[in-house]
Amino acid sequence: MNWGIFEDLLSGVNKYSTAFGRIWLSLVFIFRVLVYLVTSEKVWSDDHKDFDCNTRQPGCSNVCYDHFFPISHVRLWALQLILVTCPSLLVIMHVAYRQARELRHLEQVGEGGGRLYPNVGKKRGGLWWTYVFSLVFKASVDSIFLYAFYRLYQNYLLPHVVFCSEDPCPHTVDCFISKPTEKNIFTLFMVATAIVCILLNLVELGYLVSKRCWECREVGRMDTKKDLLSGGDLIFLGTDPKPPLLPFSPDSPRDQVKKTMV
Repeated sequence: MNWGIFEDLLSGVNKYSTAFGRIWLSLVFIFRVLVYLVTSEKVWSDDHKDFDCNTRQPGCSNVCYDHFFPISHVRLWALQLILVTCPSLLVIMHVAYRQARELRHLEQVGEGGGRLYPNVGKKRGGLWWTYVFSLVFKASVDSIFLYAFYRLYQNYLLPHVVFCSEDPCPHTVDCFISKPTEKNIFTLFMVATAIVCILLNLVELGYLVSKRCWECREVGRMDTKKDLLSGGDLIFLGTDPKPPLLPFSPDSPRDQVKKTMV
C-alpha cells in the first residue's frame, strides 16, 4: 500500500470537512480500517477450516458452514468500509472540479476579470449539497449493514454450538464454531464504532442544516431592513433621535381660522 497517497487523501478530506467530519474520519481510519487490517484477517482466517461437525458424512460440514455463514464477516466489513469512505472522495472530486473550472475562467478573463468562487473549498451551492448527500449516504450505509449483521448472525453474536440438519447430513448434527468469544468481541467493537460514526454523521448534518438556516434568516433580515429604509417613508428606530418639535406660534393656521369665525 502506498502510504504517501493515503496521507494525501486524508489531508484532502480533512481540509474540506467540519470538526465533526474530522472526528468521524479519525474514528473510521483508526478504529475501523486499522483494526480490520491488523486483526480481523487473523481472527477469521481459520473459521472454515476449524468449523467441525460431529459427523463424517462428506459435504455435511461445507453445507452447514455455508448455511450459518452465507457471507463472511471480513468480506461484509470490507464492502461496508469501501462504501462508507467513497462519499468523502466525492467531495474532494467536487472541489477539484471547482478548482479546474476556476483555473479555466482565469485563463480566459485574466486576473482582473473576477472569480467564479471566492473560496473553492467553501461549502456553498452545489458543494454544500454534495457534502450533505455524503453524510446521508454514509449514515444510511452503516445503518443498512448493521441491520444486515443483525439478521444474518443472530443479533451480532455467534454461539459456541450450532445445530444443522441440511442435506446431505444424515441427521441433525452439532457443529462447533472456531473462537466464537474472540469473534464476538471484535464484532461488537465494529458495531459500536459504526453506531458512533452514524451519530457523528447525524450531528454534523444537523449542524450544517441549522447553520445554513441561520445564515438564510440573517440574510432575509438584512434584506428586509434595506427595503424598509429605502421605501420612501421615514422610519425612526429605537436608537434614532426623535424629530425636533416645532415652536408654538399664536398665528398658526388653526388660530387664524378661529379669529375669522369670531
